[in-house]
Amino acid sequence: MIEQSEKALKQAIENVIKVGTTFDIEQLEYIYHENVQVIMVGQNGLNGILDKQSIKAMFQAKKDNGDSPLNDSVEFNLIQANGDSGHVIVTRKVNLTGVEQRLVFSIDLIKKGDSWLVTREVVVAQPEL
Repeated sequence: MIEQSEKALKQAIENVIKVGTTFDIEQLEYIYHENVQVIMVGQNGLNGILDKQSIKAMFQAKKDNGDSPLNDSVEFNLIQANGDSGHVIVTRKVNLTGVEQRLVFSIDLIKKGDSWLVTREVVVAQPEL
């Protein structure tokens, strides 16, 4: 059962990445919990905390600006499922803030019905080596 939940979590994160990289604002509504927080930590400390509306506005601005889809490559570092809660850590190289950089995403999810919803993301920038 845990293996099935972990497979479902991985699929959920792959969907989050697909929706985010293509700026699919309509689908963002369904994958982010109403009270989601995205905590951005840059190399010099905390950059900000985004709520659901801020996240959608950030991706809408990228879409409105005609930005190219984001890099969708991902390295899964950890996938844990425990009943209706899950935690996933992934590493990506992506341009979220105007500069492509290596980012670590620590993502908490809850299961609601047949879907996994993101409740919190902690995004930490890593220096290029």
